[in-house]
Amino acid sequence: MIAHKHITKIVSVIMVLSVCLCLCAAAFSEKIKTVAGSSGISQEYESKLFSSESPIEVNIIMDSSDWSDMLDNAISEEYKECTVEINGTTFYRVGIRPKGNTSLSSIASDPTTDRYSFKLEFDKYVDGQTCFGLDKLVLNNNYADATNMKEALVYDLFKYVGADASLYNYAKINVNGEYWGVYLALEAVEDSFLLRNYGVQSGELYKPESMNIGGGGNGGAGSGNGGADLNYTDDELDSYSTIWDGEITDAKKADRKRVVTALKNISQGTDLQKYMDIDNLVRYMAVHVFSVNEDSLSGSMTHNYYLYETGGMLNLIPWDYNLAFGGMGGEKEATSVVNDAIDNAFSATNFFDTLTANEEYNALYYDNLKKVAEYISGGEFEKFYNRVRSQIDELVKTDPTAFYSYDDYTKAAETLFELVKLRGESIEKQVDGTIPSTAEEQKSADNLVDASNLALSVLGSMNNGGPNGGFDAKQVNANKTADDSSADKTDTAATTESTSDSQNASSQNQNAFSGAAGQNGTPPEKPDGEAPGGMTPPDGMTPPNAAQGEAPSMPNAENEGETATSQTQGETTTAPTQAETTTASLNEKETESAAASEQGETTAAAQPGADGNAQNGFPGGNFPGGNGQQPPDNMGQGGSSSLNVKNLAVYGICLAVMLLFLLFAALYKRRPGRA
Repeated sequence: MIAHKHITKIVSVIMVLSVCLCLCAAAFSEKIKTVAGSSGISQEYESKLFSSESPIEVNIIMDSSDWSDMLDNAISEEYKECTVEINGTTFYRVGIRPKGNTSLSSIASDPTTDRYSFKLEFDKYVDGQTCFGLDKLVLNNNYADATNMKEALVYDLFKYVGADASLYNYAKINVNGEYWGVYLALEAVEDSFLLRNYGVQSGELYKPESMNIGGGGNGGAGSGNGGADLNYTDDELDSYSTIWDGEITDAKKADRKRVVTALKNISQGTDLQKYMDIDNLVRYMAVHVFSVNEDSLSGSMTHNYYLYETGGMLNLIPWDYNLAFGGMGGEKEATSVVNDAIDNAFSATNFFDTLTANEEYNALYYDNLKKVAEYISGGEFEKFYNRVRSQIDELVKTDPTAFYSYDDYTKAAETLFELVKLRGESIEKQVDGTIPSTAEEQKSADNLVDASNLALSVLGSMNNGGPNGGFDAKQVNANKTADDSSADKTDTAATTESTSDSQNASSQNQNAFSGAAGQNGTPPEKPDGEAPGGMTPPDGMTPPNAAQGEAPSMPNAENEGETATSQTQGETTTAPTQAETTTASLNEKETESAAASEQGETTAAAQPGADGNAQNGFPGGNFPGGNGQQPPDNMGQGGSSSLNVKNLAVYGICLAVMLLFLLFAALYKRRPGRA
């Protein structure tokens, strides 16, 4: 026991010190968080999903009406719930939505295709759920890219030079067990990406999305695009509204001020090492310039990049390369793309000007351009090309939703191979001064690398005269059908043709079940005791709170209740096989409305906490799999999505101080005469 005449004063002083220390911790949190960790943390998904040894297999399991509704209303980009099997591991209550900008609107306006890109958000409905540590997975549809490999190539190069960029792999996508198409899987640039690359280091992430054509241009500051061109205008935060609108992390006013301060100093060439992550930016510049991607800061569009700020230092993270190598369309010739100038390459921003004006930093940029050229001439590009062709050739050939025919694909891939070889040669010659390195000097040059024998149009492009001036999916679909009709067809290819016919017949009735049902896209029947969309639960598996003999419902996508994940980093649940999860029974249109009604009756019972005894988010405390099985002890762990890691150090200090205060307070209460 403590008995001291000054105990009241001592406790008061401790309390004041506690408050002061907490305030100091908050004030200096940026310093604390930077010291806490600046190196990336390895994640299991790096090898599980993105090893590149073989494409991953993704099976999206959804109620047929939910799938159809999502496709019919894709332009709204609203999430639906689904179950996802990835390489045999099942993840429950995953969010899925279509994604994209021009690609999304072009496909939505075209009645001949519903091949959207998708985003899988594992923590949308289950807080902390990840896929081997990954919070979000992007599935890109290779829109306007007949090669199916432009984007993969660029990300492979980013990895080769060591830039901060998303991991990639190809993915064979199935919907309720039916092959939907070959996509490119990408690590989303969000929490897991930040943890893998930067650890628990403080950082704020933005994705400015201005569709302004012309951007700020070189000298275009104040162009009214809300700062998306990264040009400094003034000190007013409102002048950079587009950056703040693209906020991904929870940035505060002080965070935004640091961005503006950095942009100001960068524009003036002041303390560039303090305000720019120079090592990563020169890698970004080299690969991006190689890609000739005009749908970006190096073209006329001020978007398709992520801005990352930590401790007042700015960095850029790449995004969206399906329109690389002249894919924006127009009258560009192959020779022009091959010799695209490496100096003054970013026409929509001044952001890089003071960096390249510095002799030392420009030399670093050129060193990375040499690495790009070495990747192409030294055999790495051939390895990439041969690996990808061996992995996706057959998948493209049997792809039921492909934008291009298999013949179109092979011609495009072979043309890309030649184009990249020549692009590497041109970069090498521009670096050593053999040919001019600026667009202005190239106008009068007669020694440029010649690519006039290559037809750039076969690679695919956005402006092919389709709806709203976008991608002409109808025409390439017709080419694909003609090509398929003259080729030997496997059973899978026959299903593909049936699916394509269904899509052309009715734009209002497209869904993933046309191959299984063969009835213009009508969903399979749902007999009593079977899951929605014809999905049969595995033996011994009773969906939570579904009565015996009733058709179990998928969770309501409109209610964002939380349930536990079926898998965590290091622990998995055996997934139902394709044969167990998919049926091909037929039905009439009237069955669809009856099934929807039946689903509505069972959904309420399936919501978390329905019986007042939910554990870890699953109704009744039961893990999906029946028989009262409990989820693993570490369910939902392994990801960073539910943890604001950047404040760990601050919280730790505050907690320690408060615990100390409570200890003294407790001892004070126990002194004689107070009990």
